[in-house]
Amino acid sequence: MKQEQFVTRYQHEWQQFEQWLQRRGGHARSVRGTVDADLPGDETIPQRYRRLCQQLALARHRGYSPQLVERLQQLSQNGHNLLYRTPPPRWSRAVEFLFADFPLAVRSQAGAMWTALALFAVPLVGIFVLLQLKPDLVHMLLSTTQIAQMEKMYDPAADHLGRDSGTDWAMFGHYIMNNISIGLRTFASGLLAGIGTVLVLLFNGITIGAVAGHLQQAGFGEPFWRFVVGHAPFELTAIVIAGGAGLQLGLRLLAPGRMRRIDALVEGGRVGARLCLGVAFMLLVAAFIEAFWSSIAWVPMWGKLTVSGVLWTLVILWLWRGGRGSAHAH
Repeated sequence: MKQEQFVTRYQHEWQQFEQWLQRRGGHARSVRGTVDADLPGDETIPQRYRRLCQQLALARHRGYSPQLVERLQQLSQNGHNLLYRTPPPRWSRAVEFLFADFPLAVRSQAGAMWTALALFAVPLVGIFVLLQLKPDLVHMLLSTTQIAQMEKMYDPAADHLGRDSGTDWAMFGHYIMNNISIGLRTFASGLLAGIGTVLVLLFNGITIGAVAGHLQQAGFGEPFWRFVVGHAPFELTAIVIAGGAGLQLGLRLLAPGRMRRIDALVEGGRVGARLCLGVAFMLLVAAFIEAFWSSIAWVPMWGKLTVSGVLWTLVILWLWRGGRGSAHAH
């Protein structure tokens, strides 16, 4: 085979491999010519690398030009360095996941996330407003015992906001278990064709709206808001993301498209598991804030609102901008 025919046959493979090297952090030279945007997936690279080595051996055996041999040699060397390099430390991989992979995963399921937000926020706001107009309706949503307990927890004269007793560390453990159980239940309910997740989101929205609406109308609004605004950015956002993860799982079960239903469900579970890792981190942060900051009674309202505003800004920027420009953002 002449060199021109050899180059024509394999040029596209070399260009794609060169593009992959650049995307994954390789140091390949600038790509020659126009390359398709459809780059190879990571799972195909070992096979492509072996083919490249075979092509390099053929080019040497047939006495092709030094420029072609050098190019293939450079591609092969760069591929070897990238494929067999020492893996990054685990802490580095965890940081990369939290600040790049997780926000990208959230944005990749934008439709499910916006739907989950609506299912959670609309009943929450609606019930809160309704109770300001018709406060007696709270007895249809909460029991008398629950109402009395809420009013006791947010008594302005209490030493700690939002709880009757318990040390900060004890409450931290309690909040972790409670928060993560809610998150996992919200996601796992998606296995019921998504209906379970819808019901969990609606229930949580109605319950939180009822508690907030009653306490605001009954004159316990200031201590309640001073308690919840600190951990709300992480906790409420995590519930919505867990709901989005459950909804996409249910949607894959109902409408698998061209995939087999079991394969679509496995893929949905894989996506949901990655989302739930990030959700668990957010709920851990929320539990820490709730135990050690939210319950402090002496911090004035403006102080709690300032911290909450900063945290909301950080959460929104993290989920909106995280991972942009990274190797995985394609």
